[in-house]
Amino acid sequence: MSLRLLINNDKLPSHVAIIMDGNGRWAHQRGMDRIFGHRQGVEAVRQVIEGAADLNIKHLTLYAFSTENWGRPDDEVSALMGIMVQSLTNETDTLMRNNIRLSAIGDVKRLTADVKVKLEETIKLTSVATGLNLIVAMSYSSRWEITEAAKRLATEARNGNIDPEQIDENSFGKYLTTVSVPDPELMIRTSGELRISNFLLWQLAYTELYFTEVLWPDFGKEEFYKAIIDFQKRERRFGKTSEQLLEN
Repeated sequence: MSLRLLINNDKLPSHVAIIMDGNGRWAHQRGMDRIFGHRQGVEAVRQVIEGAADLNIKHLTLYAFSTENWGRPDDEVSALMGIMVQSLTNETDTLMRNNIRLSAIGDVKRLTADVKVKLEETIKLTSVATGLNLIVAMSYSSRWEITEAAKRLATEARNGNIDPEQIDENSFGKYLTTVSVPDPELMIRTSGELRISNFLLWQLAYTELYFTEVLWPDFGKEEFYKAIIDFQKRERRFGKTSEQLLEN
């Protein structure tokens, strides 16, 4: 029996974010190089996107390539860029058929030219979709994002467009790359690592965190459903007491 049947459709998160970790270890366990693991991880991406779309989840953010990943060996970075181009090329038609819109966050100007061209093309082609909003974090760092937001706010204040005393959480949030989407309600990290790794630090303030030992290439649709079921067992209080939630 699929775990899909155990999910309560009335208690779904509107936004799920995922740190896709463990491709390298998965490959090494099989005597292969890290690049082989990254290629196998593409199928897990496909499975999770299908699962999110099947549940009618509105937003799915995937941490595809961090700013720190630029420090990896040149051959691995080059291979990752190639995998991204190939994946965008192969999956564009599938995204369009399934009414999935692609968007991206991060310092995308650092991406290689071929990745940028294909990314922009896919974003444009899928922009009319009204279903799942698939957000890919590429060349992304939350500290970079927050720093860039602070720079823009400082410029606005210097130009007299903003009163610094009026800046609050809401106004600051409007300068983040995720301004158009709600904060994630669930963040999933695979491979057993118990950290956030510079991912959506501002946005994850009240997000439920789910960690699993499963390595990313083995994280299919059923594992995704398992994370959703775990989320549905939790009580989201946002600093309030259980009694206060019952009163509302």
